Amino acid sequence: MASPLSADKLVRALKDEGVKIVEYESWRTHNRNGAGAWGPVHGVMIHHTVTSGTSGSVDLCYKGRSDLPGPLCHGVIAKDGTVYLVGNGRANHAGSGDGDVLQAVIDERALPADKSADTDGNARFYGFECVNLGDNKDPWPAAQVEAIVRASAAICRAHGWGKSGDTSVIGHVEWQPGKVDPRGPGISMGDIRKRVSERLKNAADWSPGGSAPPTEEDDVPKRTLYGTTGDYTQTVEPGSWTTVRFDRKHDGKEWQTKDAEPSIAFGACFYSTTVAVRATGLSRGQELQIRVAHYAEKKGGGWERSGGMPINSPVHDGGDAHFTYAWNGHLSGSRRLRVELAHYGDEPITVTYLRAETLYWGT
Repeated sequence: MASPLSADKLVRALKDEGVKIVEYESWRTHNRNGAGAWGPVHGVMIHHTVTSGTSGSVDLCYKGRSDLPGPLCHGVIAKDGTVYLVGNGRANHAGSGDGDVLQAVIDERALPADKSADTDGNARFYGFECVNLGDNKDPWPAAQVEAIVRASAAICRAHGWGKSGDTSVIGHVEWQPGKVDPRGPGISMGDIRKRVSERLKNAADWSPGGSAPPTEEDDVPKRTLYGTTGDYTQTVEPGSWTTVRFDRKHDGKEWQTKDAEPSIAFGACFYSTTVAVRATGLSRGQELQIRVAHYAEKKGGGWERSGGMPINSPVHDGGDAHFTYAWNGHLSGSRRLRVELAHYGDEPITVTYLRAETLYWGT
């Protein structure tokens, strides 16, 4: 039985997960609690607004319609990834849905098909409306999808959901027969759940009741610095993720050439890593995706991806394609941290320079 988060706890959970929020008007006391129950809560539901434009969409979700009073959700997620908080309590977003689906969410197992509308979803789910026309043509920007993942993970983490599965986050389409949201190019509930699950396992922010972050009294962190030699190149083919390799390591005094190897951190630790990438072959306006991934040792030998951090997606604006990004996270057990790149252009690109500096604390 999960009691709903207070307004303060919801704000803290979202901010801790790196979500940019705007507190809209009197959202903290704006709800439909007089019309029915609010709680216990069991999951997060994702919708699309069937509108365009941030201001009008937020106002509509706050005030509601003549036939459906607001709030119509708890938060509105704009195209740029900003989450506008519009309600705190019961909201008119989920309607009646399938009780078997709710039970699967509670059990954290695979969702059955939604065949009935016999259960009050407004009492059981947090709801996020995302600005999208819902016509299956309006695209979902990466920043908006990332905000969906982070907002969902924030609520799951605050309640301790997602420990045995990843179905605490569902789409309206999976709850109520006849609904289609969310839909469109760039979004998939399966992908959302996978990314939420990975974030809960390997998040940069510290989960309640879990391992505590380093404190001011902790030892000074250790440091690794990896790079590439002047003649280094690595090809990244379009359409799939490529793990990049480093052929230099700084030993604290000078650079040492080494066999090309992908891992930049090892074993159980908290880490803060900054990665720089230079590449040639990108077209103006082409997107390059960069992430750091966690790898676990397979039983039969070798390594396989076991999770990772959010994807950064810089767009090449011409000139020298040089990008730098930072991530904070936690490795468990004997896992390793690696850097991966992807792009979806027509031709391969060539990485000509890499640098990864990592500060880490043992757990």
